[in-house]
Amino acid sequence: MARSTTNLLLAGSLLLLSSFIIPKKKIKVYLAGDSTMAVKEPRAYPETGWGTPFAWFFDSTVTVENYAKNGRSSGTFITEGLWQKIENDLQEGDYVLIQFGHNDEVSTKKSYTTPGQFKANLTRFITATRAKNATPVLITPVSRRRFDSTGVVPETHDYTPYVLEVAAAQKVALIDLDAASRKLYQQFGPETSKLLFLQLQPGEHPNYPGGKDDNTHFSELGARLVAQLVLKDIKALGLELAERVVKR
Repeated sequence: MARSTTNLLLAGSLLLLSSFIIPKKKIKVYLAGDSTMAVKEPRAYPETGWGTPFAWFFDSTVTVENYAKNGRSSGTFITEGLWQKIENDLQEGDYVLIQFGHNDEVSTKKSYTTPGQFKANLTRFITATRAKNATPVLITPVSRRRFDSTGVVPETHDYTPYVLEVAAAQKVALIDLDAASRKLYQQFGPETSKLLFLQLQPGEHPNYPGGKDDNTHFSELGARLVAQLVLKDIKALGLELAERVVKR
């Protein structure tokens, strides 16, 4: 009888305590970047940015706002007002994942930014995010698919070192997606790694009747695996965001 009473009291106490548990504040994760991260229009399918599967990793307390756009550099992301939209909406506790470099480093593109301006832009993003008591995360540009004559995946980006420099100088969380993605392609090998990219034979898909040989943009599989690389590093960094991954 005494044990039953004790158990009832214990159960009642636990129920009472559970009613005082404060629910997690709802937050947003903003994605700032280029086409490798962006949500695609139906006419581009099966091309997929890694930000699309990434959005489904989290529970109901997290909303992912993907502002990444095709062809954008850190500079045009600012001049076109995309960054200002993020900055205006940022709230305490939010996150901003920042991945640029693909279009910044190509001197023949209108989106080109000098190394100095590129680093200044990244620093601006970090400073503005911290001013809102939100968390910035720098991401090196995801690698293009390329194998050398020995079957090794070489570095394909000139601007990755600048991202590393800014991350060190600003003491900001860093995901080296360039290095991680090259390792992924290496594991798949020269031929099988084509499955990760927008590689289509003529007539294989109605959106690309002439076929497609694209070693920059991902297939659905490639986007999912790259998104998983980002998630893995979010966990490794010990970010509170990792505690909000959906549990099934």
